[in-house]
Amino acid sequence: MASQQFNLVTEWRVKASVDRVWAELMRPDDWPQWWRAVKRVETLAEGDQRGVGAIRRLTWTSALPYELTFDMQSTRVEPMTMIEGRASGELDGTGRWTLSPDGQGTHVRYDWQIEVTKPWMRALAPALRPAFAWNHNVVMGWGYEGLCKRLGVEQ
Repeated sequence: MASQQFNLVTEWRVKASVDRVWAELMRPDDWPQWWRAVKRVETLAEGDQRGVGAIRRLTWTSALPYELTFDMQSTRVEPMTMIEGRASGELDGTGRWTLSPDGQGTHVRYDWQIEVTKPWMRALAPALRPAFAWNHNVVMGWGYEGLCKRLGVEQ
């Protein structure tokens, strides 16, 4: 059977300092205010002072006609550099934000290594792989647009 696993990489160049970008990414409860794909964020568990151990249930919409809900547990936080989490639910895997200075701005990389778990998605993943990857890129593009707008910087 073909794999239902996806290894997706997104890179943004944001014309804002690392500390400003970091502050927004570390507040996922606020993401629905600026990331149009994020419909709901519910905090299920608070993490430690760095945010490690926090669990949030996120509901996302997409460019394709479906929603996904999954829990994301923060597993590793290196201030101003990296946020890593473990997804479980309708997606299962890991996500990692990596930030680094880039001239006057910030290079942001998101690595998303997940498997789809919804039965219909698992069944159709081999055939719809390009559509799912395209959809991910659209959703991440919305995040980039929303973050730039929130920070008051050009794309």
